[in-house]
Amino acid sequence: MTFRLTLALLATTSPVMATAQTQPAAAPAGDTAILLAPWSGPNGGVPPWDKVKPAMFPAAYDAAMADYRREIHAIRDNRSSPTFQTVIVPLQLAGETMSRVGAMWGVYTSNLATKEVQDIDRVLSPKLAAFYDELTLDPALFAKIKAVYDGRKTAKLDAQQMRLVERTYRSYVRRGAMLSPAQRAQVTQLNQQLATAFTDFGSKLLADEETWIVVDDEAQLAGVPDSVKAAMAAAATARQLPGKWVVVNTRSSAQPVLTYARDRALREKVFKAFVNRGDNGDANDTKATIAQILKLRQERAKLLGFKNHAYFRMDDTMAETPANAMALMMRVWPAAVARVREEVADMQKVADAEKAGVTIQPWDYRYYAEKVRKAKYDLDESEIKPYLELGNILNGAFYAAGRLYDLGFKENTGQIPVFDPDVRTFEVTNTKTGKFVGYFYFDAYARPGKRSGAWATTYRSQQKLGGDRTVLASNNNNFVKGAPGQPTLVSLDDATTAFHEFGHAIHSLLQNVTYPGLAGTPRDFVEYPSQVNENWLLTRDVLDRYAKNAAGQPMPQALVDKIEKSSTFNQGFDTVEYLSSALLDMKLHDRETPVTDIAAFERDTLAELGMPRQMVMRHRLPQFGHLFSSDAYSAGYYSYLWSETMDADTWAAFEQAGVWDKATADRFRTTLLSTGNETDRKDAYRSFRGRDPDVDALFKRRGFPTR
Repeated sequence: MTFRLTLALLATTSPVMATAQTQPAAAPAGDTAILLAPWSGPNGGVPPWDKVKPAMFPAAYDAAMADYRREIHAIRDNRSSPTFQTVIVPLQLAGETMSRVGAMWGVYTSNLATKEVQDIDRVLSPKLAAFYDELTLDPALFAKIKAVYDGRKTAKLDAQQMRLVERTYRSYVRRGAMLSPAQRAQVTQLNQQLATAFTDFGSKLLADEETWIVVDDEAQLAGVPDSVKAAMAAAATARQLPGKWVVVNTRSSAQPVLTYARDRALREKVFKAFVNRGDNGDANDTKATIAQILKLRQERAKLLGFKNHAYFRMDDTMAETPANAMALMMRVWPAAVARVREEVADMQKVADAEKAGVTIQPWDYRYYAEKVRKAKYDLDESEIKPYLELGNILNGAFYAAGRLYDLGFKENTGQIPVFDPDVRTFEVTNTKTGKFVGYFYFDAYARPGKRSGAWATTYRSQQKLGGDRTVLASNNNNFVKGAPGQPTLVSLDDATTAFHEFGHAIHSLLQNVTYPGLAGTPRDFVEYPSQVNENWLLTRDVLDRYAKNAAGQPMPQALVDKIEKSSTFNQGFDTVEYLSSALLDMKLHDRETPVTDIAAFERDTLAELGMPRQMVMRHRLPQFGHLFSSDAYSAGYYSYLWSETMDADTWAAFEQAGVWDKATADRFRTTLLSTGNETDRKDAYRSFRGRDPDVDALFKRRGFPTR
């Protein structure tokens, strides 16, 4: 995602919001100036994290909004004839101060969400929603944009300018610019209410994710690798629980216990705490908030002229309609469910052979899957982990980016400000030309106040309009930090996540567009570059150089061979876990009557789909932050599968040419990675591949029957 909120991009941007309360005390005027001033330092400057405090933001936002309003009003009130140069160009350049303030505030609400930050956000969020609506729904400004749009065919615009004009006009219409004054006021009210609900959801979910389970007896951790136990002990010490072990209620902390712990009661306890986040009938229960969000979304969609929220969100996507997204998902779903049945049968055989006396339950799946993996492939996840030290994995990602795209990374941690002491920074250059490209921030570890999951951001995006701007890219993860003095060893899944998020960073660092309004790509394209980048993790060159154990020995070829042979192992689980979430997302939003009973909808829809009882969704609705902390992925979680279809087909092209083939990498970069949204992404893909993506490549990768 990007924090730049240019008007042309507002249709795909949602601030993070919550309920209005008493206005926080304003920061002194001198402090506010720190946030408002252009960033200082070389190469376009960097955020002054060392000088910023949360209390500065309310006053800074007031000043930034006033500045932005003046810029927009100057465009609106310009008496010269509306043209591309007098309307569209200044719109693209407006809002620099807001962009800087928003980039820094976004880190506080995502990475550093203390109680103070959450309280401030409850005031700021609806205020920001109203402000952006004020600008986008200004009839006089829209009249100027419409005049440029109406005269576009005789204005001698080049292809990019024509596309920018058309997309700018469309984004304003989509936001409600052609509605009556009363309807525009209603849209603004709905957006503010949604803003409130989004932050309400996020705050409740964060509160549940900051809980933990205490383990008093080390015997309960039998089977758990020593490195994981050490991290759990460190987490306990950090919570003033010395001599104990803590399982924090996050995926990276819970998953190793579910995979390795022999104590079935502990697995069940950890599993239920994790999957019931937001669903405990207490003050942090999110279901009522979700029902409110669904109601508001449907009201807004109808007001804006769309059948429902799914049609509204998919109006500017590659899939185009809910039916097209559902068609792809339902093509994959039956094969995935059938594979789960096979996987469960294999696990039950192992349990029966051990005379465990259990019927496989959801908290058993990962544990017995590892036993099956060991039996079928002589492979244990714990064999792999010693070779996956996080710093080495990051260096492997740097190596691949350099070899493929001529990007060089030199650590400069300590030379530029960061928002947490654990954040590492890197100077990025083009290794062929020596030209500075940008800075990369790596925020790897879980901490209180940091939202769950993994994500990439840009604090400043590349553009050439008004002077070439360098990039400030960031990756944010929730890996469990190793104990003091010990390396941080990650699972293969976590290592894949690291390569995935770094793929987003590559995408932003390679961007080469003139107009910022042609930078953001459709939601179902966004994950494509990052998913492609995952493929290089297990290439022989990366493993030889960077998958090394504590003694510096590379991963043995025999172990690599076992990983490759097991590449389709557990794909039923992985696919159903993800796809059930994507299907419920679409079914939840592709309807005109909003769901009110969230629990019943989830239960009944999964039953209709034939969800295996031994599994749960990757993101159950009460904790589905992708959908309910903003509009960003709502009616769009299918996009990972849509993108993976292109990813699998793209990797097939690299495999055919050679996975390090520079000509293929150059073509991938120049056609798809660097061009933002300057052309239709379907056309760009056809230009790269010579055809539409072949879904069979996805089936082959997952080991499913192709036809």
